[in-house]
Amino acid sequence: MKVSREQAALNRERIVETAARLFREKGFDGIGVADLMKGAGLTHGGFYGHFASKEVLLAEATAKALEKSLMKWRKLADGAPARPVAAIAESYLSVAHRDCPGRGCAVSTLGTDAARSGPEVRQAMAAGVQAQLKLLAELEPGADAAAQRQRAIADYASMVGGLVLSRVMADPAQSEEVLAAVLAELEQGR
Repeated sequence: MKVSREQAALNRERIVETAARLFREKGFDGIGVADLMKGAGLTHGGFYGHFASKEVLLAEATAKALEKSLMKWRKLADGAPARPVAAIAESYLSVAHRDCPGRGCAVSTLGTDAARSGPEVRQAMAAGVQAQLKLLAELEPGADAAAQRQRAIADYASMVGGLVLSRVMADPAQSEEVLAAVLAELEQGR
């Protein structure tokens, strides 16, 4: 049975959304096409009607996840105009974010996978990171654009590293200590 263009577009979007979540939960190699399609409620055979390869889906899902993070960051910043970077950092370095990688930052969950992937995935990740850095730089205090960008890079790297390290800690108290320490350092300069 042939599906309409509208339904095909909805199916593709469902696949990308499901992939963005599952890849962040399980890594790029942690889920195959069959299980991904099952997670989207579609048959395995339909995958190649939407995507030329898994690599194409990886790039699109990565871009989608980073786009959603950027929208969340903008919303957080708009909701705290007196301290926008702190609001982003508080959300990012939270237990809720730590415990829900499938809905969180693609850089903290997929950064190393993307670095080992092909050019399409690396470009999607890099474009998303650049967009986030641009937003952070706009929100950072500083004398000039170069100083703001430098601070944005340092803050972003601290948040990603802090979140990754917190996920590594087996002891919940140590994990929360990492989150709190990185957040305190980020907020200290504000």
